Amino acid sequence: MADDAYKSTPAALLALRCPRCHRGPLFKYPAASWHFSDMYDACAVCEQTFEPEPGFYYGAMYLSFGFAVAIFAVVGLTLNYLAGDPDTWVYVVVIFVLSLLTTPLAFRYSRAMMLYFFGGARYDPKRAARAGH
Repeated sequence: MADDAYKSTPAALLALRCPRCHRGPLFKYPAASWHFSDMYDACAVCEQTFEPEPGFYYGAMYLSFGFAVAIFAVVGLTLNYLAGDPDTWVYVVVIFVLSLLTTPLAFRYSRAMMLYFFGGARYDPKRAARAGH
């Protein structure tokens, strides 16, 4: 196996790497940039396409919604218990700010999860080793 490939699928998913070779990045720019949503069309290492069909990532909206609900729930419960149930405006401001800050990560991980779970590509150690030279 190539020495720079992630050995496990969960590690490759968390690192936002190609589902087939675990080496090529999914996104062109860092999450903390204005272009956080720009994905490569295909893996630079193994040429796996990152958009299996037109409109494929519409399903990622549901995953992103799940991330948002989790953020709302965790922040709401944390504020309730640690801050002693503050005024409503505190909940609104804190959740709004955290939602804005985590938008790039929720977007990226919802797309990556969609690709890993429903994209049809599975890890192929032979392809990763062949591409590693």
